Amino acid sequence: METKELAEILIDKQKIQLVDGKFTPIEASDVITSLIDEKINFHKIQRLKIWEGNHHGKTNLLDNRIQELELEKQTARDIVNQARSKGKNVTINGILEITLED
Repeated sequence: METKELAEILIDKQKIQLVDGKFTPIEASDVITSLIDEKINFHKIQRLKIWEGNHHGKTNLLDNRIQELELEKQTARDIVNQARSKGKNVTINGILEITLED
């Protein structure tokens, strides 16, 4: 019986088209808010894990990132509201870039 080896393909960098399209303001708001909220929740869970391990653990970086994302969410709301008031749609191009690092 012959054993076949699978060729290992190393990809150092990959892009994934996460969002690509034209949306109504309501749809755009849902898409953007959902994505940002997921990321905020991820950081909140990371912060909670640190706190559970050590109530005096430093969470400054996570706190700052959560604040940045909240500001970005507000910026996105402002853009969507502007589109809504002008009767326009919103195009979203969201690319997730993944890179292997040492």
